Amino acid sequence: MAFYSSSYPFLILFLVATSSFIVAFCNLYKDVDFSWGDGRAKILNNGKILTLSLDKASGSGFQSKDEYLYGKFDMQLKLVPNNSAGTVTTYYLKSQGSSWDEIDFEFLGNLSGDPYIVHTNVYTQGKGDTEQQFYLWFDPTADFHTYSILWNPGHIVFYVDGRPIREFKNVEPFGVPYPKNQTMRMYSSLWNADEWATRGGLVKTDWSQAPFTASFRNFKANACTWSNGTSSCSSSNNNKPWFSQELDSTSQKKLKWVQNNYMVYNYCSDTNRFPQGLPVECTLFLPVISIKNLTSHGEMVVVKYSTTVSFLLLSLDKFSGSGFQSKNEYLFGKIDMQLKLVPGNSAGTVTAYYLRSHGEAWDEIDFEFLGNLSGQPYTIHTNVYQQGKGDKEQQFHLWFDPTKDFHAYSVLWNPKRIIFSVDETPIREFKNLESIGVPFLKSNPLRIHSSLWNADQWATRGGLIKTD
Repeated sequence: MAFYSSSYPFLILFLVATSSFIVAFCNLYKDVDFSWGDGRAKILNNGKILTLSLDKASGSGFQSKDEYLYGKFDMQLKLVPNNSAGTVTTYYLKSQGSSWDEIDFEFLGNLSGDPYIVHTNVYTQGKGDTEQQFYLWFDPTADFHTYSILWNPGHIVFYVDGRPIREFKNVEPFGVPYPKNQTMRMYSSLWNADEWATRGGLVKTDWSQAPFTASFRNFKANACTWSNGTSSCSSSNNNKPWFSQELDSTSQKKLKWVQNNYMVYNYCSDTNRFPQGLPVECTLFLPVISIKNLTSHGEMVVVKYSTTVSFLLLSLDKFSGSGFQSKNEYLFGKIDMQLKLVPGNSAGTVTAYYLRSHGEAWDEIDFEFLGNLSGQPYTIHTNVYQQGKGDKEQQFHLWFDPTKDFHAYSVLWNPKRIIFSVDETPIREFKNLESIGVPFLKSNPLRIHSSLWNADQWATRGGLIKTD
């Protein structure tokens, strides 16, 4: 925890409430207040640089004047040089109160020539225990480097010089709290923590090296600020790319590089610390969709999602839904997928799981799950397209709540028929009737697709009920 002066196959729906933003470029006189240190914090060079110092009597710290709810935050730091063992330099976001939220960068000093450790943590409602630690691939005391926090409704990402080092995802539907309601200030501090900071407290602060000094500059908050319960943001999020920003494939590769080469501690790997089982969020994610061919009999291929992986999550907000597809294409097969649908008020949303070919004259076999108001049943919408023509809808209610747990939805597709099943119970059969002139899917290979998207123009009661 940072020092302070008083000592989503599961589907997630993210509902977005905030909007327009400000970009605050650094003028440290205008942007921050000294919070403690009795003169040990100084602003230099006409507001461009701030230094914090630590001696045996006290450390020092500062905080932003503004409070924020979501944003992208950048700070350039130059850490304590030489023998910094026992010292901790921090840069973090934190709310007030006993059930606070917090997003931490902490830089744990070390003996001269030994590397700093970058300690990251996320607290929600006063509970942390989500530590990941890293070495850096450069000397952070030789020059300024940029340390950034992206905080939006979908995830928190920690960056170093624009390279992601850690992602903490919003997985609230699994019961994992996420910081989303409490406004936070930016804080930084330099303080003594030699009871734990360096080699678990074995190496103590060498006070003959004091005062220790860390430098800060170019604080930038590309964020929604809050004052008296009102956000600076308007009703449009189009000019805030960070609000829905995700890690693209290039960023994912950079993240993996850091974690493979520079991560020194991950709470999600610490089975000794969690003998009763790792935290839920540590078991949820697949790096890619994994499909495994189990049996093959001529043209017939049976595919199931591998039981060696856990979950894949799709999310929907006001800007966009999401989706995935199989790497392989198939011509005939038995395909099973377990889904847990959007809970609560899902009106206007559609979760889809289907097989589809390419081109204008496509073939398609559809499961679509039409959301509804809280307490009202989902509608399962099924359809079959041949050569781009569908109009073969059949719809069903289910005999259970599909949001409470995972249930298996299956498509059997062979040369004679297509059967839709729920938990191995057939709900629809579409027979091959080519002998009487009805086209049947038999020539185009199909890929598996799934998606979560907004269709409130038609999905719930013919479009009368809109997405909330």
